[in-house]
Amino acid sequence: MAAVPLDSRRRAALQAMGITPWVMRERAQAQTQPVAIEQAATLVRGAQPSGRCVVLLPAGADARALDLLGRALTACGAEIARAGRIRVADGQLSDAVPHAPVYLVFGQAQAHALGRELPAAVMSDAHIALVDEPGPLLFGAEGKRRLWAALRQARRALGRAGG
Repeated sequence: MAAVPLDSRRRAALQAMGITPWVMRERAQAQTQPVAIEQAATLVRGAQPSGRCVVLLPAGADARALDLLGRALTACGAEIARAGRIRVADGQLSDAVPHAPVYLVFGQAQAHALGRELPAAVMSDAHIALVDEPGPLLFGAEGKRRLWAALRQARRALGRAGG
């Protein structure tokens, strides 16, 4: 399957949003070492989030909205696309929140849960981007603009944090 070149209008729109499109040049080689059974089981169950970016989402989010959000995160590069995701239900986090330089928080309830969980020193050093909940992102242009602005800020913060 050959990579489809980007048309000039799409390239200009992505450049205006601060996104550099990635194009696959050749197929990646298959992984030579098989994944250990324990490691595969951990991946299926959902390992504890770690890394330099953490995404906090409401537990009852719509599947269509999460799909849209997943595509937006993927468009911003590997580090944000692979960010650990933590669900928040009734103000309770599904996992422990690791210390990270960047947090993408979708909704006020998730922001309050993060504020209760993290120490003040960690919160003052981290970049916390508050975005609308995933549901309204499907319908409103303003929410999508705020999402792209927050993702652009998160990419810049990750760049400043050394990575």
